Amino acid sequence: MGSTSSFNFTLLMSLVIGCLMAASASNFYQDFDITWGDGRGKIDNNGEVLSLSLDKASGSGFQSKNEYLFGKIDMQLKLVPGNSAGTVTAYYLSSKGSTWDEIDFEFLGNLSGDPYILHTNVFSQGKGNREQQFYLWFDPTADFHTYSILWNSQRIIFSADGTPIREFKNMESLGVPFPKNQPMRIYSSLWNADDWATRGGLVKTDWTQAPFTASYRNFNANACVWSNGASSCKSNSPSSSSTNNAWLSQELDSTSQQRLQWVQKNYMIYNYCTDAKRFPQGLPPECNMS
Repeated sequence: MGSTSSFNFTLLMSLVIGCLMAASASNFYQDFDITWGDGRGKIDNNGEVLSLSLDKASGSGFQSKNEYLFGKIDMQLKLVPGNSAGTVTAYYLSSKGSTWDEIDFEFLGNLSGDPYILHTNVFSQGKGNREQQFYLWFDPTADFHTYSILWNSQRIIFSADGTPIREFKNMESLGVPFPKNQPMRIYSSLWNADDWATRGGLVKTDWTQAPFTASYRNFNANACVWSNGASSCKSNSPSSSSTNNAWLSQELDSTSQQRLQWVQKNYMIYNYCTDAKRFPQGLPPECNMS
């Protein structure tokens, strides 16, 4: 009986600690600073929800307090509903400087009833031009959905609700730079881009619908925090750390590969690797390996 009580107590404490960790993981006061927008960015519900808004005068944005060098980053977003044409909700990792690294989600708004476009890109050493675009298989405005970036030294995996939509592998052996040396912050912004965002700029923002609002919750970073020139992870190998750091060497298993192929077959609407007109000198080297 004693051992059963001890087990139950241990289980209870594990659940309590787990809840506390989950609570701290999604406290926006603790993890983020609203950096621009003159009050259009707000944190509510004791730090559980963050919202950004856009009107004709200004958009708004926030950034993480921490910098990260590798991690699995999750955020739940609920995008601008209704007529969101001309608006862009950007959610990305980025370093600083002229040879910056960046891992992008950008959600391009559209007219009511038309689907959002999810635009992804990877910059390494200041060079991007690696766009892939997707429709989503759900309405991203009706409820919160989880958008994730898994970033380790071998690959970057973009996911929506746990389904991988894109993988960018480390192909330095082919001379393709890979983001692995520059720590990055998390940024997000809601802004007006009606010069290009919707149908190449043909559809303009309808300011009678303003303010436009996007909401965020349940941020979680299982990641290596970079501070004072050092990483919180002792090494980039999970063998010396807990199973929580399995992402450090994670790759797509066969089931995830099938789901990735399903998304790319049914929902991908642009892939730079198939745009031969854009690259008359030949497709980028990573395109021949994917």
